[in-house]
Amino acid sequence: MSKPKQILIKESLSELRKLQKNNIPMISARIKVIIELKNNEATGISKRALASACGVDPNSAQKYRTLYEKGGIEALLVHDRKGARPSVLTLNERKQIEEKLSDPKNGLRGYVELLDWANNTFSKDLKYNTLLKYSIRNFGSKVKVAQKSHAKKDDGAVETFKKTLVKPVEK
Repeated sequence: MSKPKQILIKESLSELRKLQKNNIPMISARIKVIIELKNNEATGISKRALASACGVDPNSAQKYRTLYEKGGIEALLVHDRKGARPSVLTLNERKQIEEKLSDPKNGLRGYVELLDWANNTFSKDLKYNTLLKYSIRNFGSKVKVAQKSHAKKDDGAVETFKKTLVKPVEK
């Protein structure tokens, strides 16, 4: 059986713990591997034992160990993942959609009508699921809801009806 690989860790445990505490979870897992290496610096530790102690895959533990050997702690702190994709809707378009959804007299009967309205208004080819998920996520809209108000309802007639409504007799 081969001897475990020994690596000299330059940073102190307190420095490593401070870095681990102040970073995102993905980078904290990398630093956790280096902390475990520091704890076993005199005897060395195999990649499988290192992985089980840190709760990561053995190949990840080996990758983090190699990264540290080649580039030091700076190489481990680099976060090369991309963020979320940019939105297909501009800020102005978002505001218009919000106004359309919050208007009780908009007359929309569903997301298909909202999609048609948005594609015609913004001259874009939005996808149904894009608009559906965006509306649910940002405005709390629901797929099937009762219409808030009829589009052609006369507010004066509603007030007259309420005034002439006979109140029930109380016992």
